[in-house]
Amino acid sequence: MEEITREELNKLDRDSYELIDIRDDGLIAYGMIDGALHIEIGDLLDTDKIDKIDKSKKLVFYCEIGRMSRDIDDSIGCLANRECYSLAEGYVGYVRSKVKSDSDIKAKTKKAEESIRKKYHKQLFSPFAKACKNYQLIEDGDHIAVCISGGKDSMLMAKLFQEIQRHKQKSFKLTFLVMDPGYNEENRALIESNAKALGIPITIFESDIFDTVDNIDKSPCYLCARMRRGHLYSKAKELGCNKIALGHHYDDVIETILMGMLHGGQIQTMMPKLHSTNFEGMELIRPLYLIREKDICSWRDYNDLHFLQCACHFTDTCTTCHVDGTTSSKRLETKKLIAKLKETNPFVEANIFRSVENVNIDTVIEYKQNGIRHNFLNEY
Repeated sequence: MEEITREELNKLDRDSYELIDIRDDGLIAYGMIDGALHIEIGDLLDTDKIDKIDKSKKLVFYCEIGRMSRDIDDSIGCLANRECYSLAEGYVGYVRSKVKSDSDIKAKTKKAEESIRKKYHKQLFSPFAKACKNYQLIEDGDHIAVCISGGKDSMLMAKLFQEIQRHKQKSFKLTFLVMDPGYNEENRALIESNAKALGIPITIFESDIFDTVDNIDKSPCYLCARMRRGHLYSKAKELGCNKIALGHHYDDVIETILMGMLHGGQIQTMMPKLHSTNFEGMELIRPLYLIREKDICSWRDYNDLHFLQCACHFTDTCTTCHVDGTTSSKRLETKKLIAKLKETNPFVEANIFRSVENVNIDTVIEYKQNGIRHNFLNEY
């Protein structure tokens, strides 16, 4: 399919074309280009969806980086007689251009901080503070490495840490830690620009993780994620930190619980804090534990912020780098299943979350503790 650049697109009358986002729901959650329609690439053969678009309009498709949209066969079915284009550089190019055009850094920082204190205080700061208190995530004397990947979750987490530190209820230090595992120059610049726009003083260190996993065929994302965590622990400890903070939120937690049952045959959860088994004296904390993803997205959109979900250079559809070994398709499938169940049971999300707080050992056939298996017959 013929490519069109953003500059060429901007010269066209907006009413003369329809912008179509062909990415999956996992990437859509991280933002879309303003005014775009969402039709996944697998649905392009559904003539009903395309035929509803005014036939006098050009069709401009985009994906994450412009590769998948460029490979669309514009001679198929409903596209055969349409004027079709692929947006060069896709959503990533759009995000970069938006960040570069933001010049009033102080105003942007102020708006983001005020929205946390006022508009989104109940949705964001209150559950953040509640998790920190209930799970004892922050203690006097802590030095916390706030690990920033460059996405919406970790960037918000950094701002919430700045806000809770301002309240001075605990005396602790923060280091906003960014690891560059081999980003291309543009993606690294995007993370730096967003951090500057949000008033986050980041510390960047480099690693060669991308080069290491570049030739791995089986589960490169899983290996990459495990290596990244190890590097973060190591660097944080080197800087004098005793904790690292990761940006997993409430939706990550309930999806992990359900996925463990459906795909792993086990009942487990993503814990709010963990002692490191390989780095003595280090602890992992998850202060976004009680925050909903939809509220993070709402804060992002309100402040007109634009983040990349994955700055990986391997694939066009690397929609997750979770450390639980699950694929993005399984997580997205689970997310959709929960949404479907919620249509008839509005309490399903809370029930999944509470299920691992209300485990009745008397009704469990077998369980493991400290690696030792316990069967109900042992004490029957």
